[in-house]
Amino acid sequence: MSNKPILYRFFSNIKPTAKVNMPTEKLTPAQVALYNQQGYLIIKNFCSAAEINKLYQTALDDNAMRNNALDLNDQTGKKTRLSLWFTPGNDVFGYLTRSEKMVGPVKQLLDGDAPVCHFHSKLMQKEPKVGGAWEWHQDYGYWYKNQFMFPDELISIMVALTEANQQNGCLQVIKGSHKLGRVNHGFAGEQVGADMTMVNNALKTMDLVYVELEPGDALIFHSNLLHRSEANLSDRPRWSIISCYNLQSNLAYSETSTSYKVPVDIVPDNAILDWDAESLSNADFLKKENDPALKETGWEGS
Repeated sequence: MSNKPILYRFFSNIKPTAKVNMPTEKLTPAQVALYNQQGYLIIKNFCSAAEINKLYQTALDDNAMRNNALDLNDQTGKKTRLSLWFTPGNDVFGYLTRSEKMVGPVKQLLDGDAPVCHFHSKLMQKEPKVGGAWEWHQDYGYWYKNQFMFPDELISIMVALTEANQQNGCLQVIKGSHKLGRVNHGFAGEQVGADMTMVNNALKTMDLVYVELEPGDALIFHSNLLHRSEANLSDRPRWSIISCYNLQSNLAYSETSTSYKVPVDIVPDNAILDWDAESLSNADFLKKENDPALKETGWEGS
């Protein structure tokens, strides 16, 4: 018999119930207004303790995450580590990405009526003492290289798998900075960083917020929100899962994956805990040499 807690077992004897075609509205009008005002929204207890236990244990145990992780150097040479995949599958992270509670808020917040598609998800692995920083950037500063046309039709949801605080390098955001539009980006180490003149001007004008989260809390944020994180100098890891979504109407003219234009096959929230889950080895992981964000386009130094 397995010595793992029952929380972490996959329930092969439980058959999936009918799939969900349309997500229900999950956010209040006040939450939608707050997102539009500040460019982000924090939802406490977005995932239950049991869901987080299963997700985190899977991330630790499934070799596919480790074998497909990318190391990116920050400006000091410290490494940021992430695993990124495109198509949400029948693994536990795919069930989270495809769940009603993820897709419902996305549908409410994105600017349009087209179906919600999944661009990619990534597991962020900031290890104790060695996990590097993320420089100031907008996600659209990266995705502009994929030639997505409309930043208002792109959004991300980050779910904390471990505690995130100032000691272990939690996310920092500039409240309201999504209203700046796209800021010029260039290379900062192996990362793509925003023009620091604009960042410093934004910091003089808008509030800096440290996004401290408990495991299971979620941060929903606009593709043009300026954000960064410090290196993890603590003795505790900071791991999170970030799923990025796109409306099908938002074409990307320089993106080779097709996930971004395929409507999400939505599943009920209970799939995360109750449905039998496949290994992440079936996922279509990004290889570092294929990342368009790391390729020169000619405008980075301008």
